[in-house]
Amino acid sequence: MIPVSLDPQALRLALAGHGAAALRRWRLLVEGGAASALCFCDEADPALQAEAGDRYRLGPPDDAALAEIDVLWVVGIPDAEAAALGRQARRHKVLVNVEDRREHCFFHNTSELRRGALLMTVSTGGKSPGLAQTIRARLAREYGSEWGDRLEEISRNRDIWRREGHDLPILAAKTRALVKQNGWLDEPGANEE
Repeated sequence: MIPVSLDPQALRLALAGHGAAALRRWRLLVEGGAASALCFCDEADPALQAEAGDRYRLGPPDDAALAEIDVLWVVGIPDAEAAALGRQARRHKVLVNVEDRREHCFFHNTSELRRGALLMTVSTGGKSPGLAQTIRARLAREYGSEWGDRLEEISRNRDIWRREGHDLPILAAKTRALVKQNGWLDEPGANEE
């Protein structure tokens, strides 16, 4: 597996499916910044329609729609139909993920934890989503919501350091020093006497 982070502003994303799992995936896409993603429902889904608004399409994507898509998630569609849609998408060179069907996937979803712009992911290559979710839950306990603000502070400082002309190794060293100075990765109670 080769991990990547996709820029949802640079790609055309879509979801095809229905049901609670499709709604969860849709919400993750939107949370990840996929403001222009399309939502194709193979059967009427009022909850997805309400959330997708004008991006909702009733019916699976056809060849014309697939020709305009870069990445497709297929969720909640019966196996035979999902496999056929996966093959159809691949013919159009669309990166496709058929949820929980590794044999039909070009990529696997990670279990993700967002803290502002900080994104932490866990992947098992599709072998055990439950394990990935368990590890993500542990990360969530260790990296609370304050990490979003911490990243913003680091980013502001990094911008200053770059303007000062520092190269990447120096930027990394300054980042480590800032994190250490603030005790952000110290074990709880490590500095107590």
